[in-house]
Amino acid sequence: MRMSPLYSLLLALSAVSAQKDPNVAENTSAIVHLFEWKFDDVAAECERFLSPQGYAGVQLSPVNEVIKPNVNDRSWWERYQPISYNIISRSGNEDAFKSMVHRCNNVNVRIYVDVVLNHMTSNWGDALGTGNSRAFTDDSVYPAVPYGPADFHQPTCIIASSDYGNNATAVRDCELSGLHDLNQTSPYVREQIISFLNKLVDAGVAGFRVDAAKHMWPEDLQYIYSQIKDLSTLHGFAPQTRPFIYQEVIDYGSEAVKSGEYSDLGRVTEFNYGTYLGKGFSGDYPISHFHNFGSDWGMLDDGDALVFVDNHDNQRGSGGGGANILTYKQSKLYKMAVSFMLSWPYGYPRVMSSYYFDTHDQGPPQDSDQNILSPTISADGTCGNGWVCEHRWRQIYNMVAFRNVVKGTPVTNWWDNGSQQIAYSRGNLGFVAFNDQYNTDLKQTIQTSLPAGTYCDIISGEKQGSSCTGKSVTVDTDGKAYVEILYSEEDGVLAITVASKL
Repeated sequence: MRMSPLYSLLLALSAVSAQKDPNVAENTSAIVHLFEWKFDDVAAECERFLSPQGYAGVQLSPVNEVIKPNVNDRSWWERYQPISYNIISRSGNEDAFKSMVHRCNNVNVRIYVDVVLNHMTSNWGDALGTGNSRAFTDDSVYPAVPYGPADFHQPTCIIASSDYGNNATAVRDCELSGLHDLNQTSPYVREQIISFLNKLVDAGVAGFRVDAAKHMWPEDLQYIYSQIKDLSTLHGFAPQTRPFIYQEVIDYGSEAVKSGEYSDLGRVTEFNYGTYLGKGFSGDYPISHFHNFGSDWGMLDDGDALVFVDNHDNQRGSGGGGANILTYKQSKLYKMAVSFMLSWPYGYPRVMSSYYFDTHDQGPPQDSDQNILSPTISADGTCGNGWVCEHRWRQIYNMVAFRNVVKGTPVTNWWDNGSQQIAYSRGNLGFVAFNDQYNTDLKQTIQTSLPAGTYCDIISGEKQGSSCTGKSVTVDTDGKAYVEILYSEEDGVLAITVASKL
């Protein structure tokens, strides 16, 4: 029986819509990027912390074999220079990867792999990979795939800075920073990429972050995505569940390649989001403007956006945004921005989890043999051994809980002072307030719509039985509450939900 063109179109649209669904378990939300973590440590974190705290999933650093530079302090960026599609990296081998995915799925934490499909390495001569595969990089020969010169865009060209504004063909067919640019129009190249992605699906992953998507033609990606298997029912996914796909497309509005060209294929990373939040909370314009934050600001539609305050690139000054990007280094402002993201109903959020760094190229904590060090967990739940672990900050994981409680509710009771103090409710389930006003206290009675009672502020402390380790807020019978956030306090946020009622 031959399908009608209309029926075929409906099937295609359904598949695309499904690829925007993160496939998470009930009562969970937010992806945390455990940047450069080892597989065994990811598995342990899923079990001991992420699942209990209601996190939905983990984004991994690329898992496949990459260049192994002969240097003393190996950088994070080597992860983005593939040698092969074998699963073996500084995070562990294929067995460790499969075990980690299984353990995380068992506690309802999904795994999303950062995949590098646009390119292979730059020129490193006769080079070895993390799995000891050899590549003759100057000649674009990668025997472990295998790829040869015919599998790359020819003739070779380098993307010029000016191309990003006016030459979409160069952005997609030339080399990004000298990285050898694969030709995804080639059936053979497509076959290798699809095989790699399907191997990851078979292992139980829930989806992919597609690195450098703007450097590949949308029609090539559409074909590749269409050939990825449905998620594995052996790992607990329902039949005919499509992998979640979110694509890295840096577009600040003046790019020749537009983010909207990729939103028909899956979600797209909305880089303007973190830039706007950074500008607002840094005082470049009033956060009172955030009352309609989202697509009204010219950003992607809600269902098309993957949102974040910072990522592994722009926290180091790469990927645009510049000084507007807030990171763990501006902790008070950063916690406010992340709290806004997790309390505001736009896009699907990703939380960054970093290691401490002083320079752009500085790699993860590592021993004298360049093995990545595991994070240590302190008595207060924070990380040590060189790891920041923002996802373990009370102010952030409690706002993930906030998001899970208020899911599906609208923003109501917006209040602002016309400048750097705002507050709003999420239906009658949650309320949050921000004081970003320089040298000024917030002392205001505000409508919350929450039931009358006393609530624990989940930013300054936590509910423990019938008591609170932080500030408490009393909601009167009319739904109003006196809210106080002093400028001198550690945090400029206050948040309560029906789950934090004492």
